[in-house]
Amino acid sequence: MKLLHKDIEKDNAGQVTLIPEEAEDMWHSYNLLQVGDSLRASTIRKVQTESSTGSVGSSRVRTTLTLCVETVDFDSQACQLRVKGTNIEENQYVKMGAYHTIELELNRKFTLAKKSWDSILLDRIDQACDPTQKADVAAVVMQEGLANVMLVTPAMTLLRAKVEVTIPRKRRGSCTQHDKALDRFYEAVMQAILRHINFDVIKCILVGSPGFVKDQFISYLFKEAVRQDNKVLLENRPKFMMVHSSSGHKYSLKEILSDPAVTSRLSDTKAAGEVKALEDFYKMLQHEPDRALYGVAHVEKAADALAIDTLLISDNLFRHQDVPTRSRYVRLVDNVRDNGGNVRIFSSLHVSGEQLTQLSGVAAILRFPIPDLSEPEDLSSSDED
Repeated sequence: MKLLHKDIEKDNAGQVTLIPEEAEDMWHSYNLLQVGDSLRASTIRKVQTESSTGSVGSSRVRTTLTLCVETVDFDSQACQLRVKGTNIEENQYVKMGAYHTIELELNRKFTLAKKSWDSILLDRIDQACDPTQKADVAAVVMQEGLANVMLVTPAMTLLRAKVEVTIPRKRRGSCTQHDKALDRFYEAVMQAILRHINFDVIKCILVGSPGFVKDQFISYLFKEAVRQDNKVLLENRPKFMMVHSSSGHKYSLKEILSDPAVTSRLSDTKAAGEVKALEDFYKMLQHEPDRALYGVAHVEKAADALAIDTLLISDNLFRHQDVPTRSRYVRLVDNVRDNGGNVRIFSSLHVSGEQLTQLSGVAAILRFPIPDLSEPEDLSSSDED
C-alpha cells in the first residue's frame, strides 16, 4: 500500500489517499472502511444516452464518485472489495443520493474521509504502508492426494492452490498404479509451487505432512529440478524446511507455525508472533489460570488494575458497526499500551485469529493475579457476555 496524502486534524477528523498495490492491501482497506465514511474513487457507471432521433442506448463510462458508505463486502478468496453507498457529490453521470457500488481496484488511488480516525485505524495504515510487512513465508501442507499451498502474510493467510488427486491403494504384488498416481500428485504440487510462490520475496517455504509424504515430495521435487535443470528451485533449496503436521488440511498450518524449530526460523514474522502469543496464553491458562483471562468484561477490569502484560485481540472486533462498542475495544487497546503492556492484534484471516475468535476475540496474560475476579463473579459476568 502506498500513502499519497494524509490530512488529519487535531479533533481526529480528516482524510487519507491510498493506492492498493497488491491483493493483501484490499484486506487492509476493508479494515479501514466503516459505515458513514466518505469514499472517493474511480469507478465504471452504466449511463443511458438518448440520441437526437430519440433512440436510447447505454454505454459504460469511467468517472470519479464520492459515496457515503453503507455496506462493505470483502471476498477473502479473490481479495476483492466492494463498497455500496449513496452519491454525495454532484456528478454529470450520477444524481445526488443515487446508489452506486464501487469495486476498489489495484493501483488506482482512493480517498477515505472520516469524522474520527482512532489509534487502531492509524496503526493499520502504518502497517499496510510498511514495506517490510510483506508475505515472506509460504507453506505447503499435504497428505497423500491432498495439498494446500498457502502464503502467510502479516495480515492474513492466503490459500493460493488446493491440489487433489485420487491415489489408488497399493495392491498385493503391484504398486504401479499407486506410484503413478503419487508422481502425478507430486508433479501437480510442484507446478502449484512454481506458479504461486515468488522466490525473490519468500524467505522460507514450510512443507508439512504426516509420515514420510513430505520427505518423498522433497526428494521428487529436487530430482525433477535436476532433471529439468530448474535453476529457480535448485538455487532456493535452502529455503525449504520440512516439518510434521497431522494432516494436509489448512488448519494444520497453526500446528506447523507453533513448532519451536519453525518459530526460531521465522522469529521476525508477525504470524509466528501471533501463534507464540496464543501458545503462551494457553500455557498460562493451564499452569497459572489466575493470570490468564478472556472475555471483554474481565479483561477490562484487569486493564484498569494495570495488570495486563499482553493483550490478545481480534481485528474483527474493530469492524463492529456499533460505534460505542468499537470505541470500547479501541479504549482497551490504548489503555494497555499507555500502561506499558504489549498488544497483539490478531488477523481473523489467520488460523490463530480464528482460534482467538472462539475465546470471544479478546484475551490477556496478566503480570499478577487479580483476587477480585473470583469464581462466583466469573460465572455471573460470563452470563452478561
